[in-house]
Amino acid sequence: MYKLFLCLRYLRRRRIAFFAVAAVCLCVAMVLIVVSVMDGFLQMVKDRSRGMLADLVVENDSLLGFPFYDDLINRIKTEMPNEIHEATPVIITFGVLRFPVDQITKAVQIVGIKLKETYEVNDFKGGLFYEKYYPGTTTLDKQGEPAYGYDGRGNAILPPDLEAAWQKYLTTSGPGGLEKARQDIDKEMEYQRPGYYRRIPSDQLTQSIEPAWLDTDKTLPGIIFGTDLVADIRQKGKYERYYWRGMKALLTLVPFNMTGSPIDAMDMPKMMFRYADDGKTGIYDIDSMSVYVDFDLLQSKVAMNASSQPETGARIPARTTQIQIKLKIPPGESDVPAYVHRVRGKILATWSQVRAAHPDEVVAVQHLDRVKVRTWEEKQERFIGAVKKEKVLVTVLFGVISVVAVFLVGCIFYMIVQQKTRDIGVVKSVGATSWGVAGIFLAYGAAVGVVGGIVGSVLGTLFVRYINEVQALLTWLNPSLEVWDPRVYSFDRIPNHVEPTNVVYIYLTAIVASMLGSVIAAVRAARIWPVESLRYE
Repeated sequence: MYKLFLCLRYLRRRRIAFFAVAAVCLCVAMVLIVVSVMDGFLQMVKDRSRGMLADLVVENDSLLGFPFYDDLINRIKTEMPNEIHEATPVIITFGVLRFPVDQITKAVQIVGIKLKETYEVNDFKGGLFYEKYYPGTTTLDKQGEPAYGYDGRGNAILPPDLEAAWQKYLTTSGPGGLEKARQDIDKEMEYQRPGYYRRIPSDQLTQSIEPAWLDTDKTLPGIIFGTDLVADIRQKGKYERYYWRGMKALLTLVPFNMTGSPIDAMDMPKMMFRYADDGKTGIYDIDSMSVYVDFDLLQSKVAMNASSQPETGARIPARTTQIQIKLKIPPGESDVPAYVHRVRGKILATWSQVRAAHPDEVVAVQHLDRVKVRTWEEKQERFIGAVKKEKVLVTVLFGVISVVAVFLVGCIFYMIVQQKTRDIGVVKSVGATSWGVAGIFLAYGAAVGVVGGIVGSVLGTLFVRYINEVQALLTWLNPSLEVWDPRVYSFDRIPNHVEPTNVVYIYLTAIVASMLGSVIAAVRAARIWPVESLRYE
């Protein structure tokens, strides 16, 4: 009991111990902040990578792609109905995008998708801006340009199908639909719903002007832009869109010939598209250079559809660059990665059968041996692995810095032992053992760790929780103080989630470290002889 009594007494009365508590507190907070941000960054990389890909991806790492993809898709859907949820082909190529309205030209990655199937294999739909607020209206089919007018009371209204979709969103958004919609849109930019569309000119807002679909006699295929292609990010992650829905965009495509070389620049196909939607994966490098068009249209324009050799007339099968596959994970499956690898093995076996079924067909390039099936983690392994290494490195560096707290605790406790030599002699003279005296200072060190760890954990958790607000405040005070640029770090917000397990591990480590720091002082106190200590001045 005397150990606890003296431990608590020293903790309350010896003000120098507060410096040890403060050191532990700051170290715990610092390490918790670093680990939480790096952990959150790693988890965001995984989540976003998983969201833009499927469980399995079939590809051969060539812009020329590979054939027989439709046969493979049909076979795996037929032969593995309990394992395959959906499979869709994807074409990835490159081109040049030009906005005729302001003559801005950009190099882009062009992705050909089957929109409805893509909705099923990944989270692409969840990142679409217009599809969220006008559900069911985003399409890659041919379409006119929507323009808004005004009703008799001066309220902005859209063409009937778009206005009906907006009302559907308000109805399904729960109580206070309009206000909630304003708040939701405010998360991305200031509320100006009609401003996303072209306006039919009006001299008086009170005049009734019917909304309309413009250019209905010149319908164009839809195109989905990466959000950062058509908008600038502002403070707090909000976007300022500078193009309206339905605006025209010219896309210059880059087909490749049978040898893998781009065709002559004068023969590159050009197509006009209409802005149908914009999507955000949350990864800046993708959202700032990717556009999405209809798979069949892109396939024909880049000469990846079925054709024949001019010299011999032999058939050249259609090609794709990827197949994205969504799996049906059985309920209660305890080892999902093992299950995914088993299904991958079956798909590879099916691919071998598909190849064997087409021995005599002419293929543009003989890259069938390079076709591989990879999980989304394997496809992003290099990027995810780099982030993991950065996390370990940063954690170790800050852990080493935190060792300073151990030495500080040791120095402070050694000073306390020097000042309390007479007290130690009294305690020993009334029967306390050397181990008992050492235990007092070890418990003292543990108490410093407990108190400092609790305060540091609370401070670190609160800081991580409001870290984006702290950055917004610093940026508001001085724009040069912005530390998280989404164009550099790929994500628009700093990760702000704290794992409870990290808090527990860091807290326990702080207690152990504080006890280690008190070991030398405890040994010094245990070796003090009562007679000498009572004569100590």
